[in-house]
Amino acid sequence: MGDYKNIKVERRGHVYVVIINRPERRNAVDADTAEELYRAWRYFEEDDDSYVGIIMGAGGNFSAGADLYDIDRMIKRVSNPNGPLGFTRMILSKPVIAAISGYCVAGGLEIALWADIRVADKTAKFGFLERRFGVPLVDGGTQRLARIIGVGRALDMILTGRLISAEEAYQWGLVNYLVDEGKALDKAIEIAELISKYPQRTLRNDRLALYEGLGRPLNDGLVIEMNRGIESIKSGEIHEGVGRFLQGFGRHGEIG
Repeated sequence: MGDYKNIKVERRGHVYVVIINRPERRNAVDADTAEELYRAWRYFEEDDDSYVGIIMGAGGNFSAGADLYDIDRMIKRVSNPNGPLGFTRMILSKPVIAAISGYCVAGGLEIALWADIRVADKTAKFGFLERRFGVPLVDGGTQRLARIIGVGRALDMILTGRLISAEEAYQWGLVNYLVDEGKALDKAIEIAELISKYPQRTLRNDRLALYEGLGRPLNDGLVIEMNRGIESIKSGEIHEGVGRFLQGFGRHGEIG
């Protein structure tokens, strides 16, 4: 999976965990870390045995975003096709879960927004603290936040730069699962292992259909859904799945 200095990568079955490992900087991302994150997520995308990714930070914080001590090199990365932080403009074919504790701010919040599902413990804090320093949102924050929590609340966070608690983030729908302190990774792994049990081709096509339809007219979205659905049917997963159902698997709402 590669040699890294500023991140750690772990494999737990089909679950691929990426840990930003700069706790002394609240897991701020400098240019070197950004390159390592790009390599790690490219490996995940290309690895057939990795079904679900998890991203988290070491030492009790998720990430403080771009490392302002490396601002000159980070500015040069703004036009990088994969995003200044290394991967936030990558469109993966597989789902990713953010396991969040402590500070999830500035570009760290943009990283969390890049994920499909966000799990936070009660220590988590969210905000665009870079508002104070004239640092722009360039890792997807202006585009993803409104899609997740709506324009009004997104503008509140973007314009004021205020911190919101894990509880408020959960109420707003920014956080999908709120758990006790220290339990975010455990919950993220539980969700990832559940997702890993399902037929993967159909799951990934349904996920991509949702993303590809965002902002499109309904009729266009329905065509996208149809085409992705046809791809799934051609994979043969539907016949395998129906066969299991006829044998009694998964009835009465049973999952897993």
